[in-house]
Amino acid sequence: MSTRTPSIWRAAALVVALPLLLGACASASDQPAEQAPETSSAPSPDLAEDREWTGTIVIDGENVEITLDGEEAPQAVASFVTLAEDGFFDGVSCHRLTTAGIFVLQCGDPTGSGSGGPGYSFGPVENDPSDGVYPAGTIAMARIGNDGDSNGSQFFLVYEDSTIPSDSAGGYSVFGAITGGLDVVQGIAADGVEGGASDGTPASPAVIESVVVE
Repeated sequence: MSTRTPSIWRAAALVVALPLLLGACASASDQPAEQAPETSSAPSPDLAEDREWTGTIVIDGENVEITLDGEEAPQAVASFVTLAEDGFFDGVSCHRLTTAGIFVLQCGDPTGSGSGGPGYSFGPVENDPSDGVYPAGTIAMARIGNDGDSNGSQFFLVYEDSTIPSDSAGGYSVFGAITGGLDVVQGIAADGVEGGASDGTPASPAVIESVVVE
């Protein structure tokens, strides 16, 4: 579940079996990973208000309803909410899809390269599952492999139950869940990856039009 620059991003981002998020999700190069330049400070976790947030991610004109857990993952939620309110995600494509081993759609990189971020990074990992199981509908942060302080703006949407092994930094920060519209993500996954691969750019556009949270 992670995707990074072809060399660094995929090797360090994917942590399961496919070069995915800020890394990837199945092996050292298959887990969620992201490169987050440290040029400013992450929003205070206090902004998560220790409560549940609700919201909508509009992808390709379709609504994906979400909840965010500000109690169990305050730093991740504070960052996501702040970026959403600033319009950071608007117009950003979900740049990575994995369809074997782990089943995630990775989003949140404004550069679309897998190595972009918000200009800051944060950690450590919050609320990661002890058994490494990320059920369908899970929303979690992507990061660089073995670096729990490399969370930034990239996140992944799990569209089918996935087991993602932990690394030396732990698992991946679970900060929310899809409560409606999981079929939207599954539809993107059903269209596959460009070129027929199992890990790479989605064949469907998968563009985030807006993110609203409250």
